[in-house]
Amino acid sequence: MNIIQTLAKELGRSEEHVSNVVALLDEGNTVPFIARYRKEMHGTMDDQTIRTLADRLQYLRNLEARKAEVKNSVEGQGKLTEELARAIDGAATLAEVEDLYRPYKQKRRTRATVAKERGLEPLAEVIFAQNADTMPEVEAQKYVDPEKEVETAEAALAGASDIIAEWISDNAEIRKALRAFFVKYADVVSEAAKKDPEDTVYRNYYRFTAPVCKVQGHQVLAFNRGEREEVLKVSISISREVALGLVTRRCVKTPACPASAFVEAAAGDAYDRLIFPSVEREIRSMLTEAACEGAIGQFALNLRPLLMQPPVKGAVTMGLDPGYRMGCKVAVVDGTGKVLDTAVVYPTYGERQKRECIERLAALIKKHAVRHIAIGNGTASRETEQMTVELIASLGHGADVSYMIVNEAGASVYSASKLAAAEFPEYDVNLRSAVSIARRLQDPLAELVKIDPKSIGVGQYQHDMPEKRLSEALNGVVEDCVNAVGVDVNTASAPLLARVAGLNASVANNLVKYREEHGAFTSRRQIMKVKGLGAKAFEQSAGFLRVPESAEVLDNTAVHPESYGAAEKLLEICGYTMSEVRAGKIQQLRERLAAFGEAKAAVACGVGVPTLRDVASELMKPGRDPRDELPAPVLRTDVLEIKDLKPGMELKGTVRNVIDFGAFVDIGVHQDGLVHISQICDRFIRHPSEVLSVGDVVTVWVKEVDEKKNRISLTMRKDRLSPKGS
Repeated sequence: MNIIQTLAKELGRSEEHVSNVVALLDEGNTVPFIARYRKEMHGTMDDQTIRTLADRLQYLRNLEARKAEVKNSVEGQGKLTEELARAIDGAATLAEVEDLYRPYKQKRRTRATVAKERGLEPLAEVIFAQNADTMPEVEAQKYVDPEKEVETAEAALAGASDIIAEWISDNAEIRKALRAFFVKYADVVSEAAKKDPEDTVYRNYYRFTAPVCKVQGHQVLAFNRGEREEVLKVSISISREVALGLVTRRCVKTPACPASAFVEAAAGDAYDRLIFPSVEREIRSMLTEAACEGAIGQFALNLRPLLMQPPVKGAVTMGLDPGYRMGCKVAVVDGTGKVLDTAVVYPTYGERQKRECIERLAALIKKHAVRHIAIGNGTASRETEQMTVELIASLGHGADVSYMIVNEAGASVYSASKLAAAEFPEYDVNLRSAVSIARRLQDPLAELVKIDPKSIGVGQYQHDMPEKRLSEALNGVVEDCVNAVGVDVNTASAPLLARVAGLNASVANNLVKYREEHGAFTSRRQIMKVKGLGAKAFEQSAGFLRVPESAEVLDNTAVHPESYGAAEKLLEICGYTMSEVRAGKIQQLRERLAAFGEAKAAVACGVGVPTLRDVASELMKPGRDPRDELPAPVLRTDVLEIKDLKPGMELKGTVRNVIDFGAFVDIGVHQDGLVHISQICDRFIRHPSEVLSVGDVVTVWVKEVDEKKNRISLTMRKDRLSPKGS
């Protein structure tokens, strides 16, 4: 297999570009660095495409390594033929390689191996040849041998049948054809494990049937979990007659002769006892693997916009971590996230305590000029939100204070971590959580990187996913987001710096330590003085690290130091100076560049056109934050209750989670509403992610409200409202 050709075909890219990316990866370059600073070499692939390429590259290399192992093993047995070697080399998947290896693999003791030990393999060979004059009963008489525990001809035939059944089961062609047949025509069936099942979350799967080729990933994950909890029984159903016919057509030669009838019977035994259970496990495994990959992909898709939510910068913010027994924890932080004040109040203890809480928080707001309040969405969030609305009302119209419900997933994990203890040794666990909630509103990315991505909770069934694969995917998203935004080397925390391409936790800690000992960095070059940050690490990380305090304006942009000369040449060509860049007075840069000619300018600057365009963009907006170009988060001053919702009511909401069958939208009620996939738009979509992303601000209409079950059904299609609700 030519791996480069295979990857190029799968990704729809040129072999040259794919080969370049493979070489860059093998040289130890990071995905963000390759995606951003080596565009000419890979034809401007984005980071997600490069990660897909890297994953497939690893799979194909593992496949080639396994092929070599299998051939060496078979050759060691003296059984490797040219035909088998070609078949192994031509296998496109690990499953095909294992099918080919199955007859030669060391097996546990089976009925067939026992029969072989009794000397019955020659009898099986004679019968399996299916010659017209072969009479199995007559041939079997020759193998009766009490010393080998073959007492009768019937016992000899039973042993021969076991051997033939195993040969049929080990046939790679049969297994491949049968697997494809199951995928196309089999059904997956789920039913209740008990005769009189209780009403559980798995009620939809008590009588559930779906074609294997059409079953949805979230359905697979649901009935898998139900099966593990012994609430459901799951199986694969297919016509035995049709499937067995597919097997017999490949191993029965002349149906009219006695030997062929014997082989046909052995094929039935092979199918029932060996093949069907094995293929059923394979199909279930295939469905689970596909469902997990889909779910992990959706996790990653949801995590990206969550991390890239626009920050609410520069304002003093109050964080509220709601609670009942332990009260509501309060933290006030300044515009940079520095803690100014903390408190604990008890708004849920009674009306008197709520009034005292409002008075105390109002005093803190006035004392520190608080502009925004961030409320965690956990326990007692609803009551805390209601109290906050009363608090804002008590401040009067001139207060200009608003609030937002913040996803607090993972906040408790962070607050109990060693990192939080080191960052806030003077505060207890609960107050640290309130600080984290406030900072999540100010800069979601900087705060969320401190938490294991799996704990952020944007998806379904995260605890059922292969942990390593999930971590790899989500960590890749975090790395891409951090590097897309860039990191201020003088204010970033060690966890944030550790996500920068080319850096690790040790170097990040050294960088923070150097900053504490020597003061703020004043240039990118100074970063190379940090212990452990060598030339390679600097090359990978420099373009993603910002130094606002530097006299060199390019140090506060995504222009890589290797392209500083190109940037200066570009300014010279277009008639600008660095001082004009710093002052933001180069608005006509693109027009002047176009007049000169991009291709001509790229040659003059010694870079490719993609790099030239990136340099021009950075020069026009030095220090820019790409998140600022996204829609601002919705800040509220009032609250709705579920009883206030009426069918047909129009609301603005924020998408909190996108799943296979729809999206959950925060509409200012404690309970998020569900927009089913059929209610998202007026055209067919395969998945909600084609239209929606986490963090999107959308207009929705209330479709149905079930107060008892605390369920809200929403639509983004006004035409789908009932006449009563329209």
